[in-house]
Amino acid sequence: MRNFIIFQALTILIVLAGCSEDHKSTSSKLTPVDFSYVQITDSFWSRILTNHVNTTLPVCIDQIENKSGRIRNFENAALGEGEHSGIFYDDSDVYKALEGIAYSLINNPNPDLEKKADEWIDKFTAAQEDDGYINTYYSLTGLDKRWTNMDKHEMYCAGHLIEAAVAYYKATEKKQLLDVSINMVDHIMGQFGPDKRHWVPGHEEIELALVKLYEVTGNSDYLNFAHWLLEERGHGHGTKGEEGEWNTLYYQDSVPVKELSQITGHAVRAMYLFCAMADVETLKENTGYLESLERLWDDVVNKKMYITGGIGSSRQNEGFTEPYDLPNYEAYCETCASVGMVYWNSRMNQLTRDSKYADVMERSLYNGALAGVSLNGDRFFYVNPLASHGDHHRKEWYGTACCPSQISRFIPSIGNYIYGISYDALWINLYIGNNTRIPMQNGELVIKQETNYPWDGEISLTIESLPKGNNLDINLRIPDWCKYYSISVNGDIIREPALNKGYVILNRNWRNNDKIYLSLDMPVKVITDIPQVKENIGKKAVQRGPLIYCAEETDNIDFQNIFISDEITFTAYFEPDILNGIALINAQNDANKIKLIPYYAWDNREAGEMKVWIDYEEKKVVPTGLEPVTP
Repeated sequence: MRNFIIFQALTILIVLAGCSEDHKSTSSKLTPVDFSYVQITDSFWSRILTNHVNTTLPVCIDQIENKSGRIRNFENAALGEGEHSGIFYDDSDVYKALEGIAYSLINNPNPDLEKKADEWIDKFTAAQEDDGYINTYYSLTGLDKRWTNMDKHEMYCAGHLIEAAVAYYKATEKKQLLDVSINMVDHIMGQFGPDKRHWVPGHEEIELALVKLYEVTGNSDYLNFAHWLLEERGHGHGTKGEEGEWNTLYYQDSVPVKELSQITGHAVRAMYLFCAMADVETLKENTGYLESLERLWDDVVNKKMYITGGIGSSRQNEGFTEPYDLPNYEAYCETCASVGMVYWNSRMNQLTRDSKYADVMERSLYNGALAGVSLNGDRFFYVNPLASHGDHHRKEWYGTACCPSQISRFIPSIGNYIYGISYDALWINLYIGNNTRIPMQNGELVIKQETNYPWDGEISLTIESLPKGNNLDINLRIPDWCKYYSISVNGDIIREPALNKGYVILNRNWRNNDKIYLSLDMPVKVITDIPQVKENIGKKAVQRGPLIYCAEETDNIDFQNIFISDEITFTAYFEPDILNGIALINAQNDANKIKLIPYYAWDNREAGEMKVWIDYEEKKVVPTGLEPVTP
């Protein structure tokens, strides 16, 4: 379904074409432009997307079908015999990989890949129980045990089923898997809800998936059930049955969600919770979630986020400890959590029109998330430390394979995060070369973006076509890392442009083929951490544009003795033959030379040590021309 629009987005786009003044006074949210309307053209992301289609998806399919036993679980469940192999949440990896296939099909139709997806969907359908329940772990180990342990990921797996079903319906208009997911949701809603059983999903995910199901079906029962599940938290309903104590902080269940002010526990679970809260806040009135989400964001970003946009410092709980506990070698920074930061911050940007959320989204995207996959697209990080002794490497797959399958569905949807649209404006959040066609009531808004970002900050935007009767504000995000910038329209420099919440607002009567030119100054910046982060006292980090840089031992022979000082000189230049083409940074003073590469590209060559935070040597000031003081 190449021109599919969820009904919420369609409503806003139609309003955009002819809104009333009353609506203007009340509407303040953005709708992302779906990536199905966005054709990525730039060299940086085109290579990544090509590797995704040619390598990442085949690796995931091979693991699921031939090596991990995950697809065999569905086959056995359909037969009603055989053992369950793997872990109780392994169904979710299959659903996420299918979601990645669906997203790939939207912009890259492939009959063989679609046939493979249809084969999987037939297996899912056959594995579904007569009452709508689908979960291979319980189908093969005992249906009498289902819904007895809130931490066994039944709703988590169902959520990923829903997301895959919605994605595949959008890609192909085929409803088979959508019907499977609806049957499962109907089963769940027959068990739980107001005046029925309580339930607190141990791993959040179904809540945001139900919102997607609501958006594609228009059935408000799904939205209301998502809201009910969120409201279940913080009231003492959580339990693990006979398997141990329910840790309310770990499961984000200590207080009602609208009272949350600190992120705790498992990082990925928290991200999915916050995404669902933002989704429900967008679609329902008077939830009170926005105030909580803003408090949580301040806590995460200002006290518990790494410079890479990664979150979760502790391996013990795959999440958080105390504020400012940000070790480098022991950093957990799960790839799924960095992707979650992209999801959540995109939603916060949509709710508030504030670029600070897009700034964090970009940081997590280009550093924390992108490091999760090798440059060839065939190996994956689960954990993303900020320093390594040379013994940490990407793998083909994991027993818990949430991160490879997460990457498989995240990469092809990157176009979701470039543009937002409101009743009165187009909002540009990411600078990625693309051609975009946004259908509207009176025609199409056609935009062409050209850039060599993230290697330089030169961006051109051409308005190739406007709908009749539409003159939108065009809002350009000025990244938080950029101090100096310039803007021109059709060659005329815009002096002292209006700036609001990090966006330059361009208000004029646009014409077809108008061209906007944005130049973002992209110097090398030396970063000093706040003093509360004891791990980084006496160290500095290096950033250029949206990219955090690191030093690898393979480039720096005297790795143990490199340091940054006040006298160091930085030179950045593009090197096409290293790491698929990167902007290298050379740092040099009289004492040492350092070569730095983007953090996302580390561990793609010879094994060796790595660090983001580098020792800093202060300039020693020696007084001259003074007589010694004698007693």
